[in-house]
Amino acid sequence: MIELKPFAALGGADHGWLKAKHHFSFASYYDPSNMGHGALRVWNDDEIAPNTGFPAHPHRNMEIITYVREGAITHQDSLGNKGRTEAGDVQVMSAGSGIRHSEYNLEPTTTRIFQIWIEPATDGGQPTWGAKPFPKSDRSGKLVTLASGFADDGDALPIRAKARVLGTTLKAGETAEYSADKARHIYLVPAAGSVEVNGVRVNARDGAAIRDEATLKITALEDSELVLVDAA
Repeated sequence: MIELKPFAALGGADHGWLKAKHHFSFASYYDPSNMGHGALRVWNDDEIAPNTGFPAHPHRNMEIITYVREGAITHQDSLGNKGRTEAGDVQVMSAGSGIRHSEYNLEPTTTRIFQIWIEPATDGGQPTWGAKPFPKSDRSGKLVTLASGFADDGDALPIRAKARVLGTTLKAGETAEYSADKARHIYLVPAAGSVEVNGVRVNARDGAAIRDEATLKITALEDSELVLVDAA
């Protein structure tokens, strides 16, 4: 079963410096029938104006993954971590028992990100943050795990959830396949381009909520970049 969530139908807000679209209920957008997809709780599509951003604010008991689509995001937190994550790369914050952080676009152009929140397998624990470059050439034509709560995914950034975040870039006509337990919750969003997933067209920034599909066949209808979450 594939439920398409067209970008134009997503909830959202325009704060001037921040233009946000919400795949699930978030902040002022509330739909009790759209509170998440399994352990995937938030998927925000954010556009952040130059030299603006989110001032320091708290989180706890959430795995927060930021996928940078364009530009760069600069992170600073109450643990003393600082880092700048560029387009195509990923940062992960395990909020654990509690952390404060800020996220700013210090670039001269708009930064565009996907911010993904996944509920952890257990609450509490020491908060952590990490970032890692994932060269797009390594993701060409195949899904690569970017963040994972499974020990076998050794090259991925660790998260404390029974979930993984994957990415790929596909040339027009290329196909990638993904196998998953039919009971799990898959959510897929093209960052750019358009793809066909088991016969369903998914355009740029649309969401596809997937259940009861043992194998996904993803075919690029044009040059595409996409992110997929496999969650409990």
